[in-house]
Amino acid sequence: MAGIESASKQRKRVVVICGGIAGSLAAKLLQFDADVTLIDPKEYFEITWASLRSMVEPSFAERTVINHKNYFKKGHVVTSPSVNITETDVMTADGDVISNSNIVIGYDYLVIATGHSDLFPKTRQEKLSQYQSEYENIRSSKSVLIVGGGPSGVELAAEIAVDFPEKKVTLVGPRLLEFIGEKAADKAFDWLKSKKVEVILNQSVDLNSASDGNKTYKTSGAWMVKGEMVDEHLRIKDRKNVFTIGDITSILEIKQGYVAEMHANVAVKNIKVMMSGGEKKKKMSTYKPGSEMAIVSLGRKDSVAQFPFVTVIGCLPGLIKSKDLFVGKTRKTRGLNPKCVQG
Repeated sequence: MAGIESASKQRKRVVVICGGIAGSLAAKLLQFDADVTLIDPKEYFEITWASLRSMVEPSFAERTVINHKNYFKKGHVVTSPSVNITETDVMTADGDVISNSNIVIGYDYLVIATGHSDLFPKTRQEKLSQYQSEYENIRSSKSVLIVGGGPSGVELAAEIAVDFPEKKVTLVGPRLLEFIGEKAADKAFDWLKSKKVEVILNQSVDLNSASDGNKTYKTSGAWMVKGEMVDEHLRIKDRKNVFTIGDITSILEIKQGYVAEMHANVAVKNIKVMMSGGEKKKKMSTYKPGSEMAIVSLGRKDSVAQFPFVTVIGCLPGLIKSKDLFVGKTRKTRGLNPKCVQG
């Protein structure tokens, strides 16, 4: 089996599995302190919460889909899924072209940031082309059916309703913004109705019910993510050198991008403490979920925001998120120009 050797025998080896919101930030923050390898099935990092804007405005994705090497310049990138993890190594699915064997990468510290197991195009250009195709499908359709009343479903319905007000948009789901709050759900419902979005609640959709050529689906009337159990330092229990961050954790909190970045910052601080040999001398950082809050964008100007003691809708919360969707801020945390697209 082929292996990737550390560029420096004295530098600790850190492997980060998957370069999503949490993994990309962890790799970026550790690259000058350790010999870091980022393993990801795709060649790019994406600001995922901005993806729905890219479906109605494909050029928006030019700033949100970023090749790993643009922000992660010092480390190694292995473009492959990970298929096996031991106490000392990670094995990738795609093999070494020369030896025709799997690549095995040793680690001193491991960061698992696998998030959701969605399928993504491998290259940045393929992802940009996908958004262009989705935009063409929306633009050419007379009506759009959105299944699911969570934040993504509500935001997509709002994006289409604002950019294509002539289209019939229908949103179907058990309830609206279930994990955010009833007041936010009621305000979002009223906003969607004002934009002529048909909202059908307490029902689901049988996606297998449509016959060939028939775009009508039968409706009826959740799912759970199995996460890794972690301690207060975001380490897998009984594994002091293995950290888990992002959506894959078992922490009971709303899975959001800013939360994943908080996980990454805590894990990075703890890895740096451990690498310096100061685990017993210096206090390790702990992670505690904060007060739950969420902002759901409603098109380009409005948002509905659920804060600990108040729920607000309109252009004021919209100023916080809806115009740029935190894209500039997220690019800046990775050392990139907030406004420039990738060259």
